[in-house]
Amino acid sequence: MVPLWAAGPWTLLTTLGLLSCCCFKWSEASRTSGTNSGGSKQQDGPSSLERVKRGWVWNQFFVVEEYTGTEPLYVGKIHTDSDEGEGNIKYTISGEGAGSIFIIDELTGDIHATERLDREEKAFYTLRAQARDRLTNAPLEPESEFVIKVQDINDSEPQFLEGPYIGSVAELSPIGTSVMKVTASDADDPTYGSSARVAYSVLDGEKFFTVDKHTGIIKTAVADLDRETQDRYELVVMATDMAGQMGGLSGSTTVTIVITDVNDNPPRFPQKMYQFSVSEGAAVATPVGRVIATDADMGENTDMSYLIKEGGDLFKVTTDVETQEAVVSIKKPLDFESKRTHNVVVEAVNKHVDPRFVDLGSFRDQTIVRVSVSDIDEPPIFQPAEGAVMEVQEDAKVGSLVGIVTARDPDVMNKPVRFSIDPTTDQDMIFHIDADSGAVTLAKILDRETAGWHNITVKAVEADNHTMVSFSAVSIRILDVNDNPPELATPYEASICEDAEPGQLIHTISVVDRDEPQSGHRFSIRLLSEAASSRYFTLWDVKDNTAGIRTQKSSFNRHEQNVYFLPILVVDSGPPSLSSTGTLTIHVCGCDTEGAIQTCNATAYVMSAALSPGALIALLVCMLILIVLVLLILTLKRHRKGQRMAEDEEDMRDNVIKYNDEGGGEQDTQAYDMSALRNLYDFPEAKSCDSGPDIRSLPQWIQANRVGGGVDGALAAASDFSLFKGYIRKKVEQADADLSVPPYDSFQTYAFEGTSSPALSLSSIHTLSTTSELDFSYLSDWGPRFRQLAGYYAPGKTEEEAS
Repeated sequence: MVPLWAAGPWTLLTTLGLLSCCCFKWSEASRTSGTNSGGSKQQDGPSSLERVKRGWVWNQFFVVEEYTGTEPLYVGKIHTDSDEGEGNIKYTISGEGAGSIFIIDELTGDIHATERLDREEKAFYTLRAQARDRLTNAPLEPESEFVIKVQDINDSEPQFLEGPYIGSVAELSPIGTSVMKVTASDADDPTYGSSARVAYSVLDGEKFFTVDKHTGIIKTAVADLDRETQDRYELVVMATDMAGQMGGLSGSTTVTIVITDVNDNPPRFPQKMYQFSVSEGAAVATPVGRVIATDADMGENTDMSYLIKEGGDLFKVTTDVETQEAVVSIKKPLDFESKRTHNVVVEAVNKHVDPRFVDLGSFRDQTIVRVSVSDIDEPPIFQPAEGAVMEVQEDAKVGSLVGIVTARDPDVMNKPVRFSIDPTTDQDMIFHIDADSGAVTLAKILDRETAGWHNITVKAVEADNHTMVSFSAVSIRILDVNDNPPELATPYEASICEDAEPGQLIHTISVVDRDEPQSGHRFSIRLLSEAASSRYFTLWDVKDNTAGIRTQKSSFNRHEQNVYFLPILVVDSGPPSLSSTGTLTIHVCGCDTEGAIQTCNATAYVMSAALSPGALIALLVCMLILIVLVLLILTLKRHRKGQRMAEDEEDMRDNVIKYNDEGGGEQDTQAYDMSALRNLYDFPEAKSCDSGPDIRSLPQWIQANRVGGGVDGALAAASDFSLFKGYIRKKVEQADADLSVPPYDSFQTYAFEGTSSPALSLSSIHTLSTTSELDFSYLSDWGPRFRQLAGYYAPGKTEEEAS
């Protein structure tokens, strides 16, 4: 810090500091006791009292900051009552800055500051003083604490710690509108003098803003701040201490004030007229062009909407929210031939209008959008455009005119148009259209009852440009004529009891007609009087296309006549009137006392109606039982037949026949069954028609004798088993191929005694064939027991004779 006063003032301040450090003796009262040299105390009297007085004589010290002298600055002096000036007491200090900043004279107790002090860095120092015996270094009195305060001088200028500042204020704000507050702080002591008292002022920008001298609040100085002219201001604000007096220190800061926008400017179109061109064939909603109005404001104050004030029949306008542009588009189809130029007045309006600035003027603007329509080649136009509806009588003749379809070329050239019917909509080719005039005529006879409406599509093309095509729907309604007679809705049948009373309602009938007259159906219903049954019944016409049949006779006898056929004549209202006759069949039935029908002769549905539900159920149960019994009988028969076939096959295949028993001679006729011997080898399937009896059905011995004869034949048979194997194999194959037999094998044994037997074989199998060449005449010589056997093989006899 630079000293403000010369050496003279510094000397004065130092003297004042020394004068302020006054020394107070806390007790100068009479001392009743003293301290002897030895440290012992003497008492003058038995009850003398002694008050111990404080030994320190000192107070709080002050030192001026920013001392710039060359010698240490005297701060103060400490002293004790025990110091009699003999130099036997040593003074010491400790604490903050002791020995470095502050030093003490051990003999005198004078304290000096050796360094330049700054109150803004440290305002006071706390130290402790001690008086000791110089020789023993023993403390003479308790240690005492004292404070050295640094006395402030105006050496710190005000500072804006939060600067630079940025504030804002709305444009067009009134004078005195508070903008923001700035604050400067001074490091000097606010409790000592005016060194810390700050005053504010504006150095630059005082034309538009002011600042309060004491509070630092910045306010507007004018009322016409315009953001569009200048959107920010730079101010320099100064703070001066000493309350702004001469000689005070000062500091400054920069304040930026931003002018915020308000909606004080209306939208404006840069041009008063815009021109666009569009083709007459452009579709609805096709954009024609874009225009935009500018607004000097910013943010949401520039939001605007557009609307059409004039020319809104064919065009519409929408607002692009992103670009704030007005998009003009087509609302309805354009026609070059009708109007070639359209003027559309578009208006722009601010969305957010501030009522405070309404008196500034209208916040809207208008412009003219001129749209020129260009011509193109258009397809023909049908009249009416939505399609035509035609009517024709269903009895119209072929070639009759149904109606005329009209279409024209909308272009200026007005080219001729050609007509045709889309074949997919008239596949039966019922209608025909004239290509030049568009006249629709009949090509076939109509029938309304088959189709009441016909929908066809007519195509119109330009004569010299077939790409210009238009289509129109034509609906043709077929008008009805009375060409169908009325008739009963269904073939009615009714039933009455034999004891029916006169006037009893039997049945209600209804009449239908396929025609549809415009005035509605009105039928005349009556009985044919010439019919024989008409005298027993009456008809009551209800007049709503229905009629009731009532009895006229008091009683009926179903044995005399069980069915009545009642002819009914139905006539429509025409024109022309058509009629038909229907028949109501009435059955006479027997009824119980309550009138419920019981039986009707030869009437199936009456019988079924007379049966109760319980009787029907019982009848069905009986029929079901009969069906089950029949099925059981058939199953049993089939099962028995299968058992018999199995037994037969078992007899043929599973019998093991033994034939090596020679028996008891010719008298023993019960030893074996002769029929088995006769039929054992009779296999019809093994017969051959080429070579007579099949030798493969005979035993090997017989085959061998037939081939070779005698002993040589037997030897050949013994060596040739191929025929026997083939025979067995054939039988096995036949059994495997037969699917009707059970799956088991048959087993048959054929005895073979081998060769070298002198008696040869006596087997009947070997000798069964009557064609054997062996001589069995010797059997007659064997006695009565072999007589019958010899008879079987007697030469020249057949098997039947031997039997």
